[in-house]
Amino acid sequence: MLNDIMNKKRASGFRMVTALFIIALVLGLALFFIKDRKETGKTDHNGTPALKTEAPKSDLEEETEDFFDETPEKNKTSASKTDRKIIFYRNPMDPAISSPVPAKDEMGMDYIPVYEDEAQGGSGTGVTGMAPVIMDQQGIELSGVITAPAVSKEFIKTIRTVGQVLSDETRVHRVQTRVSGWVEELFVNYKGRMVTKGTPLLSIYSPELVSSQEEFLGALEAYGKMGTSGPAEKKYLQTLLEAARKRLRLFDVPETFIKELERTRTIQRLITLLAPVSGFVTGKEIFTGQRVEPGMELLILTDLSRVWVEADFYEYEAGELKTGQTAELFSSYDPGLLLKGRVTYIYPYLNPESRTLRARMEFSNEAVHLKPGMFVDVRLDLDMGDSVVIPDSAVMYSGLRKIVFVNTEGGRFEPREVMTGARSNGNVQVLSGVSAGDHVAIKANFLLDSESRLQAIIQGAVKKASPQPDGDKK
Repeated sequence: MLNDIMNKKRASGFRMVTALFIIALVLGLALFFIKDRKETGKTDHNGTPALKTEAPKSDLEEETEDFFDETPEKNKTSASKTDRKIIFYRNPMDPAISSPVPAKDEMGMDYIPVYEDEAQGGSGTGVTGMAPVIMDQQGIELSGVITAPAVSKEFIKTIRTVGQVLSDETRVHRVQTRVSGWVEELFVNYKGRMVTKGTPLLSIYSPELVSSQEEFLGALEAYGKMGTSGPAEKKYLQTLLEAARKRLRLFDVPETFIKELERTRTIQRLITLLAPVSGFVTGKEIFTGQRVEPGMELLILTDLSRVWVEADFYEYEAGELKTGQTAELFSSYDPGLLLKGRVTYIYPYLNPESRTLRARMEFSNEAVHLKPGMFVDVRLDLDMGDSVVIPDSAVMYSGLRKIVFVNTEGGRFEPREVMTGARSNGNVQVLSGVSAGDHVAIKANFLLDSESRLQAIIQGAVKKASPQPDGDKK
């Protein structure tokens, strides 16, 4: 019984809440329609239609409407522009399509009017497919066009590359012997040792050299005892003595060795080889007790007081390299090091893999700062003479030709085809097409290029006797 009473109370409460919700919803809708009627009302107290009030617009909304509003009042054109003569209308997507009357393209875009002064402004450039571009000062500033003057000055082209230090091959000496025998003593027994000219290098015991000394001393003794011998015998003994002396010389023994032998009449068992030049021992192929033969390479001495530096240059730089040009060398291991040398040889062929040309330079190296195998930075400053020079950014490279835009007068940018020479440090040498004093565009060139080509297309349409209309396109 108690449960039934509770259930009835709950059902009664639910129906009450539902009724209140429906009443509130009806009142809300009624208030909404009453408010809307007051704002847009059909009539006021006098029976005239009431105007709908609007909230004031923000500055952003007004600027947006002005930007997209294409009515003459919003365009704010000057009186002089409204008097300009329209000669035809062009398709906004394809300038080659034109119409004598206003029209729309397939996408519903309005054709753009072409004025007579615009079409006449792009004639007589001499550059096929391009026309001058006329801009006022405001247009130049908004598009970001910047110009720079062409100047006539001495043009120095700087070439930078990396070179490798090599030994001067003309200063590499190979120590050999002309006698056979055995190395008795080796005075220079490791690579890298510095020796001066005349320093003893090694001594060799040679039986054949000992035999030659004996023959020389025998001939010398016989020549001294000839006494009252006849002229024929004296001549014969003198011939034997000279032959023995010559044989010693053929063994490449020093002249001092022969004179000492002649003075002391004592056979020297060993012959000592002396350093022919000052330098570093860069090669050693012998050891004590080793047998040597004539022509065998014993030691290599390298004079590093002057070294070679070989560097590779790009193919387009080959024509500017000449022997005798000054070269400067910098080393990463010693930032303060600066050496000056000269180009001594240019190889007559290119590397087929890297397509580079190798050149050789010579540098003084008395302090031995440069070691063979070291990589260094090389710079060549080439004097190209007096030239017309402009910033490299002014030149537009199209593949077949090079174009610059010259500001001739009052914002008239004329495209010109130029012939350029060397480039260096952000500048380029102009051989023809631009004169000293001309102002060339160095920024926003691509905007000028596209507008120039567009103007050329418009000129082509103007020159047609009867433009082909397509005003039927809606």
